[in-house]
Amino acid sequence: METTILFKEYFLDVFKKGIFGLSIIELSLIFLSFFIAIIIRTLFAKIIVFKIKKIVHKTGNKIDDHLFESLAPPLKILPIIFVFIFMGLFLETNSQLDIVLEKINRTLITIFVFWLLHQSLAPLSYLFNKLEELLSKALVEWLTRSLKYLIIFLGIIAVLETWGIKIGPVIAGLGLFGVAVALGAQDLFKNLISGILIILEKRFQIGDIIEIPGHANGTVESIGFRSTLIRQFDTTLISLPNYVFSDTAIINFSDRNYRRIKWTIGLTYETSTSQLKKICNEIESHIRDNKDFVVNEKYQLFVRIDKFNESSIDILIYAFSNTNEWDKYLLIKQDLAYSIKTIVQNNEGSFAFPSQSIYIEKN
Repeated sequence: METTILFKEYFLDVFKKGIFGLSIIELSLIFLSFFIAIIIRTLFAKIIVFKIKKIVHKTGNKIDDHLFESLAPPLKILPIIFVFIFMGLFLETNSQLDIVLEKINRTLITIFVFWLLHQSLAPLSYLFNKLEELLSKALVEWLTRSLKYLIIFLGIIAVLETWGIKIGPVIAGLGLFGVAVALGAQDLFKNLISGILIILEKRFQIGDIIEIPGHANGTVESIGFRSTLIRQFDTTLISLPNYVFSDTAIINFSDRNYRRIKWTIGLTYETSTSQLKKICNEIESHIRDNKDFVVNEKYQLFVRIDKFNESSIDILIYAFSNTNEWDKYLLIKQDLAYSIKTIVQNNEGSFAFPSQSIYIEKN
């Protein structure tokens, strides 16, 4: 009998006091408000946000399209905020439920504001294109990413302050924890510093074609805080720690102004001196008169007899195409190969190939 009475007293006590000073009824009211707010949010997202999206897409301006797509997620929590604000209007002032609802409202509004700022950085990054000319694309991406992390950090601090959690002691505790972590995270900081130096020194940028001897060669896809992603020519994606780039010589093919052609063609020993002179002169004239090539004091052209090989007389062809693009470069090389073959044939010359002569002595 006494057990039943004690259970009843405990049950009523929990029912009245509940959690954080709120009764079970008050807690149920909060959960019901959340449920109603989520239903209203769903309707708001499907009807109002969808109609706004249609209007924005009709403008034909891509900036406002990106802006709307970024701001749509935080805008969808507005109905939840309004439901709790509306609910607070009917509660007794300074009651426990009113105090908790006020904190919830402040928390939701804080999340909304910082979420809005965070999402605004994505479309605003399109306006940073001019900064890429002064800095670099990777550095602009780093700045944007750092701003996002900063906004998230400040938002968390603001929410904690709303619930009375002082951030000072938390940061002090994290500082002691950070010292311990730093001792075991030296590689992380080494990669971070190397990444910063890569961007500041502009050794390479996103989109550049580079070669790291002994590691990889391909196109730079992103430069992160810890590692750099490179898409190799066989489409394989490889991630290299940033410290690798500080300890290794990097070959940046994208920094070339033009692509070089260096060929050695072999003609048979039956080719006469006059034929050799004429072939060399015609090849040189063809390249000088062709707009696909660059010939000046800096980028010189050479068509010269290089050496007498075992089975051929070798002619060195050294020239620069006027492009740095791989596909155009291949077409220029192909056209040059056709022209050289035509010139050799027109002068009744022939290309040499490896051969051996065997002499048999008769006794």
